[in-house]
Amino acid sequence: MVKLDGMATFVAVAESGSISEASRRLNFSKSVVSERLADLEKELGVRLLHRSTRKLTLTEDGATFLARASAIMREIEEATAELAQRRGTLVGPLRISAPVTFGRMHLGPALYPFIAAHPGVELTLELDDRRVDAASDGYDGVVRNGPLADSRLVAWTLARSRRALVASPDYLAQHGRPASAEDLQRHRGVFYTNRGVADWQFRRDGELVSVRASRALRVNNGDMMRDACEAGLGIALLPTFIVGESLRAGRLVAIDIGLPSEEEFLYVAHPEGRSPSAKLRAMTDALKTAFGDPPYWDSDG
Repeated sequence: MVKLDGMATFVAVAESGSISEASRRLNFSKSVVSERLADLEKELGVRLLHRSTRKLTLTEDGATFLARASAIMREIEEATAELAQRRGTLVGPLRISAPVTFGRMHLGPALYPFIAAHPGVELTLELDDRRVDAASDGYDGVVRNGPLADSRLVAWTLARSRRALVASPDYLAQHGRPASAEDLQRHRGVFYTNRGVADWQFRRDGELVSVRASRALRVNNGDMMRDACEAGLGIALLPTFIVGESLRAGRLVAIDIGLPSEEEFLYVAHPEGRSPSAKLRAMTDALKTAFGDPPYWDSDG
């Protein structure tokens, strides 16, 4: 009979793409993960993975087995969680991905009380600014800021998100303050690489207007974008949850070009077709309460 620990190990390896990552996710040594995989393949009588020095890939048998194994492991987790919920508790693993800057500044402080209130929840929070695939990467949910681009995800709004054009007082004193989209194109910009070339988008008469300025810096981290603006390198269009404190302290100045930026939201999303767990719902509710409406980082207090 196939052992569940071997099946769980195989699913983790297949989803993560490596034994090292699976061992980190499962909190086991690489030798234990390798041993469980070998035992599983021996029990099934087939090879599930092609192993090379660079990567692991699924065999045809492995791909067939993965679909059923993933469903079985989810059913077991949901059954265990359902029994716990009947007793009024939340238990089991919950794996979440979130952006680095938002995670450090706001998500972590909002999650700590939730974790303390539900000690049976085994939360894994992975901070990464890249766009992850919630389904294939094995996440229960992803927290993101902006428009929802992946149609395979179902999103729940956590809070409204407002972006502001900002620059340092020294930069504006030296280069002038833009008052229109046309003025803005003549300035130097600090851009977020994960948004692509159309980072600066505004609304004019219901239509999207993209503004392209010369590039002073392109980087994939909001903290560095804010710091670059404070250092006087140029103008950035950043969420107020990143620059709110800098604006209140006067290290940055908001710029009004007469056009609102594209409306965005902070949201938690889960794969379509997969029933979200009570843990994910409870976490989402806790985050909504912690952030407020409007969110506390837009408060003048």
